[in-house]
Amino acid sequence: METIERIKQQIAENSILLYMKGSPKLPSCGFSAQAAQALMSCGEKFAFVDILQNPDIRAELPQYADWPTFPQLWVEGELIGGCDIILEMFQQGELQTVIKEAAAKMNTEENS
Repeated sequence: METIERIKQQIAENSILLYMKGSPKLPSCGFSAQAAQALMSCGEKFAFVDILQNPDIRAELPQYADWPTFPQLWVEGELIGGCDIILEMFQQGELQTVIKEAAAKMNTEENS
């Protein structure tokens, strides 16, 4: 599968998806650590892709997303943004709302 197709599939299959360096429990950079921490604080499950283990995604995603840096948070197919945006939204209480709504939709779809 082409890398862009794989990225599209990952975004389509995961309503809350974080592209990051490392994993939420073992992040490999401070920005990814902060983004994952904010997401975990929302209390909902989310998927992640370690771009250090996927150099093709690391190379292709910035062009596809038109966003040059990592981490990248995608919710319901939309790019939310990187670390600064994630933290700002979290501090204002917006991230929790967006994540809970996406998780609620996901749970409804799974149960229907």
